[in-house]
Amino acid sequence: MQGWVVPPPKTPEKSKEELRKEREEKVRWLIRHGYLRSERIKDAMLKVPREDFIPILYKDYAYLEVPLPLPGENATISCPHSYPLFYEPLGLDKGYKFLEVGLGSGYGTALAREVVGLEGLVVSIEIDPLTFEFAKENLNNAGYHDIVLIKGDGGLGYPRMSPYDRICITAACTEVPSPLMEQLKTDGKLIAPIIEYGIQNLVLFEREKKGIRKKIICEVLYVFLKGKYGVGGSAKWITKGF
Repeated sequence: MQGWVVPPPKTPEKSKEELRKEREEKVRWLIRHGYLRSERIKDAMLKVPREDFIPILYKDYAYLEVPLPLPGENATISCPHSYPLFYEPLGLDKGYKFLEVGLGSGYGTALAREVVGLEGLVVSIEIDPLTFEFAKENLNNAGYHDIVLIKGDGGLGYPRMSPYDRICITAACTEVPSPLMEQLKTDGKLIAPIIEYGIQNLVLFEREKKGIRKKIICEVLYVFLKGKYGVGGSAKWITKGF
């Protein structure tokens, strides 16, 4: 994985209690470093065991700040700080209808489900069949049976459940796929890693009545979006800040 040193696979040795303590310390670390502010996101990160969404040979590394490999082509679970990095600017909250592009391990999906609560809805799309099945099993084992899981091209979104209050794209793209922006509510927010001049920036988009407001959050490094609107595809949504 470019830009990261992935630790070697090993037989897990840590107990549930040790991992729980690491989870609590990671949440404190995220708060200290300014990544985590929302009480709902904090509570979700304390509740959901990240280690249950990681391949067994990498479980002991669950709370390290490195992405870890998943089943599927170039699939990874992002660093722990990546989840509040995305969800805080989105203002993800109770009762929201949330679309996630890139199911990954299912960990971020579970966090989002906890944040939006029973009043909300989470829809997640994954294009890689191996990654999809891995995440689906993880979520089922964790007791999340009311998340809408779609195996398909995330750039097309899921119109059946639209419009969405919030949309998160967890793979880098040159532009926001137009179907996703069309499925976002007015006053809704979308976040995505956008590639410009060879650099990926995490960008927050707010859909307002008069247009799209754009805000760059920080530089990031993510795998590329696949499918029709993937890198090298035919995405033509022009994004302009004002």
